[in-house]
Amino acid sequence: MEELRRQLCEHGRRAADLGLVIGTSGNLSVRDGDLVAVTPSGVALERLTPKDCPIVDMNGTVVDGDLPPSSETPMHLAVYDATGAGAVVHTHSVFGAVVATTKTELPPIHYNSLLLGGSVRVAEYATYGTPELAANVREALNGKQAALMANHGGVTIGSTLDKAFEATRLLEWLCEVYVRALGIGTPTVLTEEQLTDVIIRAFTPPPSP
Repeated sequence: MEELRRQLCEHGRRAADLGLVIGTSGNLSVRDGDLVAVTPSGVALERLTPKDCPIVDMNGTVVDGDLPPSSETPMHLAVYDATGAGAVVHTHSVFGAVVATTKTELPPIHYNSLLLGGSVRVAEYATYGTPELAANVREALNGKQAALMANHGGVTIGSTLDKAFEATRLLEWLCEVYVRALGIGTPTVLTEEQLTDVIIRAFTPPPSP
């Protein structure tokens, strides 16, 4: 698990450098079988060292490490149980939080929304670290790679930590485009037909020369 702990530190620093988290907010985890390496509670992500990151089993029991796991560990474990993902990234990014505070979903205003499963649902509000929040996020992620959390932030999943982190970057970009578009007028939302055309194009091989 040492390599996974190292990855948590690397991506934690990237999250802080990109402004996706502030202070001790946000948390990341990565899974290997029945074990999960997760960022600790109360430590700023840019200051993490591999030994800071506890290892928990799928019941949330710490099996290695001296620091307590993130308070959002129950949410991470619920997501793993529901999706089979290999990694989870949770941030408090600015534009994601704006959308999560004002909307019930992020509509597909760009075809790259398809990389996250189309429209992004906003999970109903619940206090952080609670079973209620874990259940709400689990429901919002059904069939998706990302969800927003009402009055809170965002969460993304991936088969690897790299992929989950790139999904987080895309989610924040889509939220920023949407928020800035609202400042000019009413954003145009892509139709199901337009999104289907993108999928067909992506999976249709080019014609032979």
